[in-house]
Amino acid sequence: MLLFAATLASMAVLVSGTAVTFIPPPGAVALSGDFTDWTKRPAIPVQQGRPITLTLPRGAWVEYAWVGADGKPFADPDNPQRSLNPWWNYPRAVQVGEYRQHPLLSADLPPQRGEAHRLSWEGGVFPGTRRAIVYTPPGYDAAQTYPVYYVQDGVAFYRTGKLGELMDRALSLNLIRPAVLVFVEPGERNEEYYLNDRYLDFLRAEVFTRVEGTYSVAEDAAGRGLWGASLGGLISLYLGSRHPELFGAVVSHSGAFIAHPQGRSGTTIDTTTAGEWLRTELTQQPPHHLRVSLDTGTLEWLAAPNRRMAAALMDAGIEHQYREYQSGHNWVTWRGALPEALLYMQGI
Repeated sequence: MLLFAATLASMAVLVSGTAVTFIPPPGAVALSGDFTDWTKRPAIPVQQGRPITLTLPRGAWVEYAWVGADGKPFADPDNPQRSLNPWWNYPRAVQVGEYRQHPLLSADLPPQRGEAHRLSWEGGVFPGTRRAIVYTPPGYDAAQTYPVYYVQDGVAFYRTGKLGELMDRALSLNLIRPAVLVFVEPGERNEEYYLNDRYLDFLRAEVFTRVEGTYSVAEDAAGRGLWGASLGGLISLYLGSRHPELFGAVVSHSGAFIAHPQGRSGTTIDTTTAGEWLRTELTQQPPHHLRVSLDTGTLEWLAAPNRRMAAALMDAGIEHQYREYQSGHNWVTWRGALPEALLYMQGI
């Protein structure tokens, strides 16, 4: 169970119901976090060293950092509670009440585990060394054909999300059917994931061929899915919706659905003002071939676009589920969302 930062004797954060009071340490001039979408909105200024009190959702997991006079965020020195954040070392966390975790995340790991097979090669479509991890389920039998999910941001899903371990647990409890997970690591993710059709060229020419030539996985849309978070969720739904001949399932966590084909300049992308182009496209040409799992954190700027995307899928009659979690744009949200996404896609 994740720890509750407000119980610290130093009282870095005080929680009373849904009122959360952040006590600024020396050198803090502002407060940033999930509630400001970090850099998407201005940090909250500290007034004469006084604490800052915010009203936050009950049952939420909230990440935050203080901002110094140099404009740079720093970790709260009085709160050791870190989070599942692979990008920055300064976020600290607080629970508003109790942030509930899915029981599958804490279930015992079974004695029989899946196996990770590492691939690497020199890229053709995109430059540089490319890497992927093929995770075969426990008891993998080459005489069978398995559903396969190509997972964007592969290392994060494998190491931080521990999706392979989650599949092992669910299989041991007879909750799901086995599948093969292909954790594909990006090179320059802003370029590759932001509505880029060349990413499909990369998957077809460099990933599918290596996986399908070695492992017993589905080679048709009925057994092939895409999986990703944030920009990885965007490219997954984008490619999955446009290619019924290739994909039949998509899982997207906090999909970066504020995006437009003209919103990229080199590796610079627009995920705040570009509009919701993909939702318009899916409304005009509903992807009835897809089964979709969507979820989002409630404390992030992408909550409303994900809600609208889910509503568009509902209006179009697309088979889907949609869930929300009381947390932000981070791996606490996405790891907490993995069990229900896996159960929805592979549940018995």
